[in-house]
Amino acid sequence: MSRMLRASAIMAAGTMVSRLTGFVRTAMLAAAIGTLALGDAYNAAYQIPYILLDLLLQGVLSAVVVPVIVRAQKRDPDGGQAFEQRLMTLGVVVLTAVAVIGVLLARPIMELYTASNWSEDKVAVATTLARYLLPQIAFFGIGSLAGAILNTRDRFAAPMWAPVLNNIVVMGVLAAYYVVGTSDIEKVSERDLTLLGLGTTAGILAQALVLIVALHRVGFRFRPRFGVRNTGLGEAARAAVWTFVFVGVNQIGFWVTTKLATGAGDRAPGAGNSAWAYAFQLFQLPYGIIAVSVITAMLPRMSRLVADGDFATAREEFSSGVRMVSCVIVPAGLLLMVLGPAVTTLIFSWGHMTTGNAIYIGHVLQVFGVALMPFSVFQLLLRIFYSFGDTRTPAIMSGVNVVINASLSLVAYFTLPDRYIVIGLAFAYLITYVALCGVAWVLASRKIGGLAGREVTAGLGRMYAAAIPAAALALAVLWLAREITSITPVSSAVVLVVGGGAGMLLYMLAAHRLRVPEVRSIIGLVASRVGR
Repeated sequence: MSRMLRASAIMAAGTMVSRLTGFVRTAMLAAAIGTLALGDAYNAAYQIPYILLDLLLQGVLSAVVVPVIVRAQKRDPDGGQAFEQRLMTLGVVVLTAVAVIGVLLARPIMELYTASNWSEDKVAVATTLARYLLPQIAFFGIGSLAGAILNTRDRFAAPMWAPVLNNIVVMGVLAAYYVVGTSDIEKVSERDLTLLGLGTTAGILAQALVLIVALHRVGFRFRPRFGVRNTGLGEAARAAVWTFVFVGVNQIGFWVTTKLATGAGDRAPGAGNSAWAYAFQLFQLPYGIIAVSVITAMLPRMSRLVADGDFATAREEFSSGVRMVSCVIVPAGLLLMVLGPAVTTLIFSWGHMTTGNAIYIGHVLQVFGVALMPFSVFQLLLRIFYSFGDTRTPAIMSGVNVVINASLSLVAYFTLPDRYIVIGLAFAYLITYVALCGVAWVLASRKIGGLAGREVTAGLGRMYAAAIPAAALALAVLWLAREITSITPVSSAVVLVVGGGAGMLLYMLAAHRLRVPEVRSIIGLVASRVGR
C-alpha cells in the first residue's frame, strides 16, 4: 500500500492544484457568461468533446491501451517502443479525423443536444462555439495517449499537472471576456464567440504540448509507423470494439441528460444545463483528486499482476485502493451533502450570476454529494474488468446505466415542477450508480475470486462512524449561520472555513481513534513531508 500511497500522493498533489484552479476557472466562467441561454449554449458545446473524450479515454485507455502497452513492454524485444509508435500514429490520424468531422457536423450536433424549442439565433451561437471547441478532441486525445504511455512507465506527475496550465490559459481568456464580452445571447458578437471558443481550445492545446514534451523527456521518440500486421494492434482493436459500444451507449445517456437539462433551462432560466454542468464539475473534485490518482496508479500494477496470474495480490491491490479512496470520499460526500449551497454561493455569486442561481447549483451538488461514494467505487470496480482485458462487461453495464438513468430522468422531466427538474436528474444519477455499484461488485468478485468484502465493509463502517459526527457538526455551524444572517459569499466562506474545517478535523481525529489505517497513513505521509 505504501507504493500506491506515494504514487497517489504525487498525482493527488497535481490533481488538487488542477482541480482548485479548475474551481477558479469555473467560477470565472459563470461570472462571465452566467447560467442563462449563453451559459447553456457554451456548456452544451463544451461538454460534447469533454464528455466524449472523458468516456473514450477512460474506457479505451483504461480497458485497452494501458494493459496492451504493459503486455507489449513485457513481450516485445524492443520493450514495446515500436508498438507505442504505431499506437500514437493511429491515435493522431483517427482523432484528427474525428475532430474534423465534428467541426463539419457542428450544426446538426448542436441541434441534437439543445432544446427543440430554441430559436435560430440560439442554435447558431451554440454551433459557432462548437466549431471552435470540437478541435479539442484531437489535442485532448493525443495528450491523453501521451499520458497513458507515461503512466506505463510509472511517470504520473506530468499527466496530473498539465491541466493546471490549461486552467491558467482559460482563466486569462475568461478575464478578458468578462471585460469585453456579454452574457446576453441576443447581444453576443462573433468576436466574443471567437475569444471564448478559441481561448478554451488554446488551453487544451497547451495541456497536450506539456504531455508531449514530458513523453520526449522519458526517452519516447515519435516515429510514424503505419504497419499493423503482427503488431498486437489487432488484439487492441478487438478489445476496443466493446469499449466503443460502452462509449456510444454512454453518449446516448449524456444526450438524454443534456437535452432534458437544456429544456428545463428554457422553461426555468438559471435551472438548466449550466446548473447541471457546474454542479457536476464540483462533484468531480474529490473524485478527481483522490480516486483518479489511485486508479491511475493501480491499473498498470493490476494489469501486470493479472498477466502474471497473481490474483491474490491483485485482490489485495484492489481492496487497498477502495479503502484508500473511501477514507477521503466518505467525508467529502457527506460534507458536500450538507454544505453544497455554501460552496456554490461562495464560488458562483459573482459577475452575471445571482445568489439565487448559485444556491440552486448547490442543491444539485447536495444530491451529487450522496452519489460520490457509489460512483467512485463503481469506477474502481471497472478497473478489475479492464485489468483482465474484459471490455464486454463494462459495455453491458453501461447499457443498464443508460436505461435506468434515462428512464428516471424522463420521469423527473415530465412530473416535477420546472425548477426541480435538474435536481431530479441528479437523483436519477444517484439511484443509477447505487444499483450499478451493487451489480458490478458481484460480477467483479466472481471474476477475480473475491473482493475481501468483509474487510472493506468493516473499514467503511469505521469511516462512516467517524464521518457522520463531522457532517453533523458542519450542519450545526450552517444552521447557526442561517439563524444569524442570510446566505452571502462572506457568510458562506465563514461556514466553509469553520464548519467544513472543523468537520474534517473531527473526522481525522475520530478516524485515527477508530484505527482507520488509511487515514493514519495519510497523516503520517503529510507529517513526514512537512517535517522534511
